[in-house]
Amino acid sequence: MKIAVCAKQIPDPATPYTLDPEHHYVVRPNDQVLDDTDRYGVEMALQIAEANEAEVTLVSMGPAGSLQGIRQALAMGADKAIVVDDEALRGSAALVTAKVLAAAIAKEGVDLVITGTESTDGYTGVVPQQVAALLGLPCLTFARKVELIEGTLKVERLSATGYDVVECPLPALVAVTSGAVEPRYPTFKGIMA
Repeated sequence: MKIAVCAKQIPDPATPYTLDPEHHYVVRPNDQVLDDTDRYGVEMALQIAEANEAEVTLVSMGPAGSLQGIRQALAMGADKAIVVDDEALRGSAALVTAKVLAAAIAKEGVDLVITGTESTDGYTGVVPQQVAALLGLPCLTFARKVELIEGTLKVERLSATGYDVVECPLPALVAVTSGAVEPRYPTFKGIMA
């Protein structure tokens, strides 16, 4: 089984940032961190992988910089990473981001895609649904609990009236909410790898 996790690197929220005066997008520093919402997606993928002997691949688009955020997710236990860094994609709209991520995921051929619900530097919240649509996958959003039972996903998701339990067969995309799981700390062995 193969699991892809969309993982975004963002400027550290604790440090000041600047906007490019000509193009009006955030000037990304070399050192970036893993988006907080994506930490939950990485952890969910790792838990599913451990229970089902799966491989976890991180898929990211944006300035690679020092890859600090991607290295953090790899140190948590992800198996490998695909990072698409192209100057032509700088300042891309959400749909362009979704198209790039979907193309990378399609090339890998995965059974399950896991994302955060939205990035903490853009808050558009549409990329998971766009990626799912581009890949022709069902999209289960606002997931707080995910189980994989004999090729079927069982997801407890946040709804307007509380929580709903929904199921769908693989392949699929699941967007995980913050707080769904407690992300593990990177291991020393993972950091040194």
